[in-house]
Amino acid sequence: MNKQRKGLQVISILLLLQANAHAAGNSYTLPLTLAVEAASETVRSCEALGYNVSVAFVDMSGQPKVQLKSDKSTPHTFETAYRKAYTIVTFGPNYHLETSGQVAELMSKNPAFYNAVLTIPNVTPLPGALAIKVQGNIIGAIGVSGAPGGDKDEACAQAGIDKISSRLPE
Repeated sequence: MNKQRKGLQVISILLLLQANAHAAGNSYTLPLTLAVEAASETVRSCEALGYNVSVAFVDMSGQPKVQLKSDKSTPHTFETAYRKAYTIVTFGPNYHLETSGQVAELMSKNPAFYNAVLTIPNVTPLPGALAIKVQGNIIGAIGVSGAPGGDKDEACAQAGIDKISSRLPE
């Protein structure tokens, strides 16, 4: 019972923090054209390395703005890419994290946090997503799934962000 109570307390705190982060967040919204361009470049960069991936771009509310799937990517990658991106917009602002890999690392060091987080729908503690930031604030995330390792997923996501970064407000 004590473990359940602690888990519920952690979840309550996380949800309050998330609500506050959304309320205080940056008002900049990435234009759809840039989101599509970043997602397309992410797929292209992975395909150039021989990886068949899916890509999801989510906004700060966790809603998918763009989702793309390589012709030969496996079925699970579409949903996993979304969940990775959702994870970083959920925890990044409050914990000052920029990758879903950092979220996974944080969770691995704190079992109570890990168990509580796993009860939140769509959270997947796997490397493969990067936050997109404007003026120091996370405005969305790109999640990738399908490369042989989260580090490779994140490298492809970085290529997508790099493609549009010069056109983001400073």
